[in-house]
Amino acid sequence: MSKIDQIRDDRQVAQWLILCAVVIFGMIMLGGVTRLTHSGLSMVDWKPLMGVIPPLTEQQWLAEFDKYKQFPEYQKINLGMSLGGFKSIFMYEYLHRVLGRVIGILFALPMLYFLFRRRVRPGLAPSLMLLFFMGGLQGFLGWYMVKSGLVDNPRVSQYRLTSHLGVAVAIYGYMLWLAFDLMFTERAAQDEKPSRNTRWILVLVALVYLMILSGGLVAGTRAGLAYSTWPLMGTSFIPAGLYASVPPWLAVFEDITTIQFNHRMLAYVLFVVLNAFALMVYFRAPKGHAKLGAILLLVALWMQMGLGISTLLLHVPVVLATAHQGGAVLLLTATLFLTHVQLCQHKT
Repeated sequence: MSKIDQIRDDRQVAQWLILCAVVIFGMIMLGGVTRLTHSGLSMVDWKPLMGVIPPLTEQQWLAEFDKYKQFPEYQKINLGMSLGGFKSIFMYEYLHRVLGRVIGILFALPMLYFLFRRRVRPGLAPSLMLLFFMGGLQGFLGWYMVKSGLVDNPRVSQYRLTSHLGVAVAIYGYMLWLAFDLMFTERAAQDEKPSRNTRWILVLVALVYLMILSGGLVAGTRAGLAYSTWPLMGTSFIPAGLYASVPPWLAVFEDITTIQFNHRMLAYVLFVVLNAFALMVYFRAPKGHAKLGAILLLVALWMQMGLGISTLLLHVPVVLATAHQGGAVLLLTATLFLTHVQLCQHKT
């Protein structure tokens, strides 16, 4: 295969991966809306292959509604809900699940095409298969999460919700990283490992990812509603009752005061570190991808900080909270892009 053909194939595979990542971003946003509108428990069974067609007749809708009435969310929270109200929450969850199936098809069929036509760069096939496996795991985690809210307590487990969100974001980030490799990295340089002097840059990606997981815990415990003040939490910067659980480490995952406090502290650390990193790159780098990446990171970071504070002060409205979740993924995107550019520059 000529170098021109290889570049063409790499570009097409990268474009496909970016398209998949964009749709996954939409999936993450729709998942946020589904959670914030309390729609996630409206579909009480899981039909991976046969669940594409929604109820179409009044009888079918009534049958689905009767199923829903047998579970705690209706009995303890939505008792007396009308059929129209049920249809509203059902459609959010239905669209979320259908979009998941669409993503599976959008990824699997082109992957098979590229593999059978031998248009995938050597060494990339295992990564694509890993992404396919992660997608299947994500579907299972989604149902595993829903099941946790179909028992006595009509709320999903924050552990399962955070795992579901974490795998979705991991798939998204890994897809983008592979696409960046195909678009911006020379083959000779791609096989090299980051040097010790540049490996620390990857810590920034890990911190942003950890921040997103922290947000999953906030969402799962509804800790964002506990203190709607900023910069103080109530009447003090450090609220009473931090790490009061037994054992204390359990508070990190289950105590709403500790969860919100940790989320704020992580936000402050990231705000300082990412600002410093982006400004350093901006003033040192010549014109090109690095400078652009630094600007994008600064814009995403300041936007996300503003969305976070606004969401908190306004008591977590659906629109702002969804935008805040999307902003976190955009911040990860900008961090991945600039990190990738920096690693490539150090290799070449």
